[in-house]
Parts: sequence; C-alpha cells; structure tokens
Amino acid sequence: MNDLLLRREDAILRIQLNRPAKKNALTAGMYAALAEALRSANADPGVRAVLVHGTPEAFTAGNDLQDFLANPPTGDAAPVMEFLHALSHVEKPFVAAVTGVAIGVGTTMLLHCDLVYAAEDARFALPFVNLGLCPEAASSLLLPAIAGYQRAAELLLLGEPFDAARAREVGIVNEVLAPDLVLTAAEQAAHKLAATPPAAVRVTKRLMKAQTRAMMEAALAEELREFLARLVSPEAKEAFAAFLEKRKPDFARFG
Repeated sequence: MNDLLLRREDAILRIQLNRPAKKNALTAGMYAALAEALRSANADPGVRAVLVHGTPEAFTAGNDLQDFLANPPTGDAAPVMEFLHALSHVEKPFVAAVTGVAIGVGTTMLLHCDLVYAAEDARFALPFVNLGLCPEAASSLLLPAIAGYQRAAELLLLGEPFDAARAREVGIVNEVLAPDLVLTAAEQAAHKLAATPPAAVRVTKRLMKAQTRAMMEAALAEELREFLARLVSPEAKEAFAAFLEKRKPDFARFG
C-alpha cells in the first residue's frame, strides 16, 4: 500500500495520506514525497488547486515517532524541513479535509491552507511542549495571528486536545460538518477554486500573505534552531522515553 496517494482530477491535485494502520503518521519518506508534490503543483500550470485529506479515521497523527527518532532532522535538508518549506510556499489554492485525528504537524499544516473543512468528531492537538519540543511550521507566528495570543498560548503551552468546534472558534477551521460530508465539501470548494481565474487567485493569495512572508521565513528558521536544540535536550529524551515505555513522563527534576 502506498503511504501517499497522488492523483489529478481535472485541474486539482489530490493528495491523500494513506497509512491508516498508523493513523497516517508521517515518515521521512512521506515528508519527502509531500514536498515534491507541493513543488510540482506550483510548477504545473495545469494544477489550479490542491486538496489534501487523510482517511476516515485520521487526517494524520503527526510524526511517526519511531521513524522520527531513527531519522531525526539535522538541518534544512531534512525531509521534514523540505516539506515545511514547500508547505509555506504553496502558490495555488490549498484546501484540506480533516477527519479523525490531526496531531502536531497535522494541525500546524492547516495554518497554511486557504480553506479547511473538518468533521464534527475530528480531534486536534499541538503537543510539542509536552514532548519537550517547540512549535514548528511557523505556528509560533501564525497561530497567535489567527487565534489571538491568549488562545494560541492555551493551545501551544498546555498542548491539550481540542475538538473541531474549538478549532473553528480559534480560526483554524472554516466549517465543521458531519463526517460523511467533509470530503465532499472540500472537493466542491477545490473545484470552485479551480474554476476561478487562476492568475487572479494566485495574486490575491500572494497579496494576503505578503505582509507576513518575511516574518514567516524568520519564524521557520528560528523554530528550526530551537527545535533541533530541544530534540537532544534532557526534557525531550524523557518525554520520548516515556512515550515508548508507555508511562507518564517525569519533568520534576528539570529547572
């Protein structure tokens, strides 16, 4: 089974995360393939919109921790960093359909989408701090801008799961629907976008993002520096060990 399914539907590039046995947890190979797909969408004049979705039970559970620990990012050339760079530079309209869980990067990637549709029973989480890490995908900039500082702080500092209604309230999600209607709604939106004047759409998207482009690039770079430092920190080692050993982490000894 292919972990990532790509197909063209008229002028839409459809990307499906397809690793249901692992709740579509992302591996280094999947990140590399996602980066290439997004770069190709930018370069292909026949692609007028991009649609990303998972499977009914999961959008994505975030990083596959075992794969992540076996292939940790070491710099800009890491597959996950190539993906984050490509994600933050998608020029075409970008639509997401979220069903099931959207954890970590499964939530932060939505901040780069133009339209997001989520199932009523979808569940989100930004557990970076609880893993001894820090935010990524420029979410330290984008989430406060979208949700306001206090609501972003609640989601990022506590790292607790939240539902689709909360995701819509803070601005991550455009619309919440019954699970069986989510993908159809996202497909319809993608087709509407693909039918609009393509240059006008690209320019409008670029203008909306232009004011924060430099800040987003700076946030990505700073997050990477901090993330790499946090990844080898005693706090992260304790968090990952606890996860793999299926126990509660103990951060009491850290100052």
